[in-house]
Amino acid sequence: PRMVQEAAPVLLVVLARLVSSTWHEGSGYYLESHTNEVYAEETPPEPALDYRRVPQWCATLNIHRGEATCYSPRGSSYRSSLGTRCELSCARGYRLVGPSAVQCLPNRHWSGMAYCRQIRCHVLPAVLRGSYVCSAGVQMDSRCDYTCLPGYQLEGDRSRICMEDGHWSGSEPICVDMEPPKIRCPDSRERIAEPGKLTATVYWDPPRVRDSADGVIKRVMLRGPEPGSEFPEGEHVIRYTAHDQAYNRASCKFSIRVQVRRCPVLKPPQNGYISCTSDGNNYGATCEYLCDGGYERQGTSLRVCQSTQQWTGSLPLCAPMQINTDVNSAASLLDQFHEKRRLFVISAPDPSNRYYKMQISMLQQAACGLDLRHVTTVELVGQPPHEVGRIREHQLSLGIIEELRRFLHLTRSHFNAVLLDKAGTDRERYISPVSPDELFVFIDTYLLSEREAARRAQSGDPCE
Repeated sequence: PRMVQEAAPVLLVVLARLVSSTWHEGSGYYLESHTNEVYAEETPPEPALDYRRVPQWCATLNIHRGEATCYSPRGSSYRSSLGTRCELSCARGYRLVGPSAVQCLPNRHWSGMAYCRQIRCHVLPAVLRGSYVCSAGVQMDSRCDYTCLPGYQLEGDRSRICMEDGHWSGSEPICVDMEPPKIRCPDSRERIAEPGKLTATVYWDPPRVRDSADGVIKRVMLRGPEPGSEFPEGEHVIRYTAHDQAYNRASCKFSIRVQVRRCPVLKPPQNGYISCTSDGNNYGATCEYLCDGGYERQGTSLRVCQSTQQWTGSLPLCAPMQINTDVNSAASLLDQFHEKRRLFVISAPDPSNRYYKMQISMLQQAACGLDLRHVTTVELVGQPPHEVGRIREHQLSLGIIEELRRFLHLTRSHFNAVLLDKAGTDRERYISPVSPDELFVFIDTYLLSEREAARRAQSGDPCE
């Protein structure tokens, strides 16, 4: 009993120190006025304790955001008595820092200190070309949803959650430019060919291109003619392709249609032909009517295809050439054939001349070939005063016959003949009958104009 009495003052001093200690609200730390570290005192000699007088041996445990589950050897009413063991836990979202269990020691201290710290994940790094929004910052269970800027697509986890271990779920996503640029081509268009041409010059503005991501267009490629080019008749497709910095591409196209206004196809006149510019019947084309040798045009010479797709003027005719033998000189007679017909002049001493009859017979059988080559036959037969000169059914006067003989150097003593070109020039002479084939070969080889040769190549020989 004496030992108890002497120990009592010491116990009161220690208790006074414990009462002045506080469990800091909100931090979880159990603080003393001079230190917050756990220490162990030297165990004093075991006193004889009176639990009835001191039921609260250690300070009451109060863990902010946590809970202490205590077991006392003397029952649940003595939660802070000597020997009480308390298991510590924290509320969801908090992590225990310190020992998970403490015991009330004889020195009236708990065997350790602990507190509940809020579970927090590290701040997520910024996302290039994107952002994220978190439901509760960096606290546990906070969900962060990622989005990308317009034109970019998210690759990876779309959301991450702060987990109990203080780490974020998943991995950091990235924003990738996978969207092609926006490209819009000009509208399709139709053009009328220019007068006298089969093409139209077409202009257009470049396509409108926009990149939905960073706005940078790497290049724009054109497939087809450049603006301002001449387009032939028909439909043409123009394509553009645009590439952005991520090599995404987009294409567009439009069409250009060139229409040629055309008049009805003209038919050549009988005994004549037409020569047209351009394509022959397109808007602005001009057609000239020409007659074969020995025929004269009656009516308009030129017709033009108008924008209304109708021809000006009317169809002319090619009438047989009118030969006037009632002239004063041989020169006036020959002028009528200038640039129109070739002349094959035959001279014979009398109508019974063997060469003369042979020549006339061959020419009669080749009348088509002669007309095709624009050859007119002139006959000078007999002796004065009964000499006869004729062109088809037209009779020549004796004076004209004499002038022709002198001008062409044709003798009356024997058969002879001369071929004149359309200019009236002496081109070939014969002293014996010439076959039509030989005559035609000479004409086709040496006397045809370029226009005649082209027509012959185009239409062939209708006399065959």
